[in-house]
Amino acid sequence: MIQIARAEFNHGGTRQWAVEYLTDCDVVIFLTQDAILATVDSLSELVKCFEDPRVAVAYGRQLPHKWATPIEAHARIFNYGDESLKKDLAAVPRLGAKSFFCSNSFAAYRRSILMALGGFRRDLILGEDAEYAARAIKAGYVNVYCATASAYHSHHYTVGEVFWRYFDTGVFHARSPWMREAFGSYGDEGLRFVKAELRHLATHAPLQIPRALFHTLAKYVAYKLGRLERLLPNRLKAWLSMTPGYWRPRQH
Repeated sequence: MIQIARAEFNHGGTRQWAVEYLTDCDVVIFLTQDAILATVDSLSELVKCFEDPRVAVAYGRQLPHKWATPIEAHARIFNYGDESLKKDLAAVPRLGAKSFFCSNSFAAYRRSILMALGGFRRDLILGEDAEYAARAIKAGYVNVYCATASAYHSHHYTVGEVFWRYFDTGVFHARSPWMREAFGSYGDEGLRFVKAELRHLATHAPLQIPRALFHTLAKYVAYKLGRLERLLPNRLKAWLSMTPGYWRPRQH
């Protein structure tokens, strides 16, 4: 087992180091420590996607844990449907920013294509999976959502954790403007999520609607601040961020 100190962890850099270390692999699978495979054939189902030589990346379905809140359960339902999907350049006009959606909590990569396209970026605060998927699609490859490969993975974030997460997301988008230019705005998808969440909660857990609205407000404010991070001092950004170590001067 190889261990990496928490202070040295970097979403893209750590995974890229793993890819470079695993020289004898055709397909590299990432599974975070809090994701639990839902079926015995989840890994084989994910690897099957690479029978198509155009596939650069495939990610599996994420199911809410049994103890997930209605809010978190809806997030998984919204983002991970029961139908598989191949997302390439032809799908971009229809799917927009959803084309490059991907999650390294449970995803696999064709190592040869990953290395040929420069690997995961080491300078991103998060989103190394989506950023790479976007580059792969632009290069003519395919990003696959594999609904037959599943894992239990969900979070019960506090309002503060939601804020930190979406601040980092805003930073990621601010520092990767080419993705918005190539695939379109993220705003429509965010609005669609909020509407779907309110409908879901109205049916299944109406008492959770105030909490959901508070979370939505936190997401909106944090995201906008993240998009404006160039105007903020590093000390404040570290306080607003889920990954404060990213703002240490030695990393830039």
